[in-house]
Amino acid sequence: MKVGFIIVGRLKSTRLPLKLLMDLKGKKIIEWVIDRAKSLKGISEVILCTSPNPQDFPLIEIALERQIYYFAGSEEDVLERIYQASRMFSLDYLVGITGENPLFCRYYAQRVIDIARTGEYDYIKINGLPLGCAVYSVRFSALERIIRAKGDYTDTEIWGYFFDHPDVFKICTIEVSEEVKRPHYRLTLDYPQDYKLLRILFDNIPFEKLMDLSSVIEYIDENPSILEINRYVQQRDISDEQRQRIEEIVNKVRNNL
Repeated sequence: MKVGFIIVGRLKSTRLPLKLLMDLKGKKIIEWVIDRAKSLKGISEVILCTSPNPQDFPLIEIALERQIYYFAGSEEDVLERIYQASRMFSLDYLVGITGENPLFCRYYAQRVIDIARTGEYDYIKINGLPLGCAVYSVRFSALERIIRAKGDYTDTEIWGYFFDHPDVFKICTIEVSEEVKRPHYRLTLDYPQDYKLLRILFDNIPFEKLMDLSSVIEYIDENPSILEINRYVQQRDISDEQRQRIEEIVNKVRNNL
């Protein structure tokens, strides 16, 4: 069973330009994500999944420096890019996250990897972690079915909805422990307010190589006022039109069962 870890990232953000290259305690955001991924067991390779646009070359350079693989694919169609990367590396499963999440939970990421390696599920997700701390896993054959059904539809930056259909795909939902169950905490990076909060965490929580999410939760629980920093930031979600289009695509898969 070949399971690869895919980090999706580009440098096209307009809300927070070049956010993946921003510094946190002497390392770039994307470097923290890469190092967390490399610490996991049972994965065949870590792959930075980006584009061939010259704007994204700094990410490719970092991938080479950190001694991981990279794949440069479709600029706009994220799902197609992930599919082609998984195909190139002959993955049975992909486990992944986007590059703006330097505090994703390694414990539950390892849980996802271990479950993926059983070969039992099409889609594995985590429920209850802070925003920016959960990875996902998709069986390659399930991904391929969606790719074939979606045709030339390219608006796939937010794509978990394609697989969250238990009548079509076999889904495993991991419920997290109360210790880290804080879905209202926002620990991702999209806006300056997010960066301000992450800097406070990295500057004030002691750690050696990689920070544990439990330490982050404990610090925030003891200093809840810092959540005001990015409290009013709205997380982008898909539109009703996108949701309808996704349902049409899933219906194609459903009808071919």
